[in-house]
Amino acid sequence: MKINTAQLMRAVPQTNRTRAQEFVPVFNEWAPQFGIDTPLRTAHFLAQCWLESGCLLYLEEIASGKAYEWRKDLGNVEKGDGPRFKGRGIIQITGRANYQAYARSGFCVGDLMSHPEWLAKSPGAYKSAMWFWWKSHLSELADADNGHNSNEVCRRITRKVNGGVNELAQRQYYMRKFKKEFGV
Repeated sequence: MKINTAQLMRAVPQTNRTRAQEFVPVFNEWAPQFGIDTPLRTAHFLAQCWLESGCLLYLEEIASGKAYEWRKDLGNVEKGDGPRFKGRGIIQITGRANYQAYARSGFCVGDLMSHPEWLAKSPGAYKSAMWFWWKSHLSELADADNGHNSNEVCRRITRKVNGGVNELAQRQYYMRKFKKEFGV
């Protein structure tokens, strides 16, 4: 499924238009390869990304990343890993282990481990989010949305993306807006 900037702006008018224009061609090129290929999958994907990025306003976590220092569960095992591998991209890839996994995925071009800031720029900010979605099997979760259980499906996806259910109501709101825009 192809999307366009006008759809994104109609669904969520506070979307950063410049970033939406940057995002659309990357999404349209790569989404099919990552299985984000139906209106339903796209609506769930965008809802999560819009919340995580503040409607495409933030491509890098605002916090310094010091809270992630020495977090072995994120693979942060060297001094400075917390800030170096803080959340970046529209789904906020976080931690040395996740950066390494993306770098080794075959979808990342260049030496990401030496230049982690690339995930805060196009196309890395967008491709890494689609890769995370794909590797986490989130399209399969989105497919379980039968229209009656949408909020619960969004909750399950949020747990995989966020580790909890932070700002779940806002994610569900975006999901409904994108579903309506895509005729789901």
